[in-house]
Amino acid sequence: MTEFDPKDHRMVAEQRWFEDFALGERFVLPSRTQTSAIFAAFQTASGDTHPVHYDVEYCRARGMPNLLAHGFQTLIHTAPGAGLFPFLVEQSLVAFLEQSSRFLKPVFADDTLYPALEVTELSPGRSTGVVTLRSTVFNQRRELVLEGMQRFLLRKRPTKS
Repeated sequence: MTEFDPKDHRMVAEQRWFEDFALGERFVLPSRTQTSAIFAAFQTASGDTHPVHYDVEYCRARGMPNLLAHGFQTLIHTAPGAGLFPFLVEQSLVAFLEQSSRFLKPVFADDTLYPALEVTELSPGRSTGVVTLRSTVFNQRRELVLEGMQRFLLRKRPTKS
C-alpha cells in the first residue's frame, strides 16, 4: 500500500504559471440543459421574480416558446470553476480582474448550452501576467448566444534559488 499525501490529490497533474499558457488554448466547460430546476435555482439565488423567467403561459402569450433565461443565468455557465482552469492555476492565481459579456440570442428552458473559454491575449508583467479568455456559449442549434471576456492575474513561475 502506498503512502497517501493530500497535496498529491489534484484534478490536474501539474500546476501552471502565466508563461505556461498559449494563445488559442481552449478550456471546454460541461454542457448543460436549462431545466426548470436551473430556472428555479437561479430565481431563488438572484431574487429576480419577473414572470418571463418562471411563468410559461406569460411567455407564450408574448410569442416565446418557453421560459426565457435571464442573461446572468446564461453567463454563469462560463464560470471557470466548472472546468479545469482553476485547478491548473491553484498556486499561480492572484485575482479575477474583469468580466464582460454580450447576450446575442435568447436562451429558453430546455435549451442545451455549450460554454468554452479560449486564451486570446497574454500580457506579461515583471512577476505576473494577465491572461485574457474569450468566453462563448453556443446552444444546441449551433447559435452563439453569449460572447464575452474574462481576465485573470497570474503569477509567473517562481525562480529557483
